[in-house]
Amino acid sequence: MTIADIPLGLKLARQAGWNQIETDWRRFLTMQPDGCFVGELDGTAVATTAAFIFGPVAWIAMVLVDIDSRRKGVATTLLKHALEFLDGQGVKTVRLDATAAGQPVYEKLGFVPEYPLSRYVGTPKPSPKSAALMLPPTIGRQLKAIAAFDCEMTATPREKMLARLFEESPDLTRVLYREGRVEGYVTGRRGANATLIGPCIATAHAGPVLLNEALSRCAGQPVFIDVPRDNAPAIEIVENSGLTVQRHFTRMCRGARIQDHVEAIWASSGPEKG
Repeated sequence: MTIADIPLGLKLARQAGWNQIETDWRRFLTMQPDGCFVGELDGTAVATTAAFIFGPVAWIAMVLVDIDSRRKGVATTLLKHALEFLDGQGVKTVRLDATAAGQPVYEKLGFVPEYPLSRYVGTPKPSPKSAALMLPPTIGRQLKAIAAFDCEMTATPREKMLARLFEESPDLTRVLYREGRVEGYVTGRRGANATLIGPCIATAHAGPVLLNEALSRCAGQPVFIDVPRDNAPAIEIVENSGLTVQRHFTRMCRGARIQDHVEAIWASSGPEKG
């Protein structure tokens, strides 16, 4: 995939009702230019997928097929190509968030379920402002500290992704410190249909503060937020803000299973980035 293929990605995302905009596709191509792929059928580009490498862990995303080219093996062929690419890079673990329709396809390729997430949608109600600190657009050393905290909680070195998200959405980015140490952060991104809140990675102390602050900042606007079902406090906050479940995902894994801390995931990054 190249910049010239972004219109295809946007077309497929709109067909599927997904939230990604051009900024997202440009971020994907910047993060992993050799891992973004286009699938052709009879010489016509009809599908996309992307594979992002974060050290020993990779993430499969943006599996989209034109509505007139589905059920012809295009997605499976493209996924196998992406997995061959990742195997060639020595990746030990591949993860993704699957819809109910996609899960059987992934299981045939060796993926196994890990834990469920729910996508909440709606217009959040205002809540009291928090004492969370705002990150400036250029965060320098703070990025290293935040990325180290994120890696401790997710078992995935995601600094290159976080740097882009913080740069693109400083107004949605907050970080909470306690005695000089990072206790958590939240960010988000604008989309075609709504603002997606996440990732929000935080301790039990910081999570409610950051999540409530993010929801309050988006009060009166349509939002999406993906929350692990095992994080009951996060579910309670989101539901109390007036959001409801739109759909469910299953986080899946191929290869060595990593030990992330689900209780620290107050909002996922979205199905395309975990």
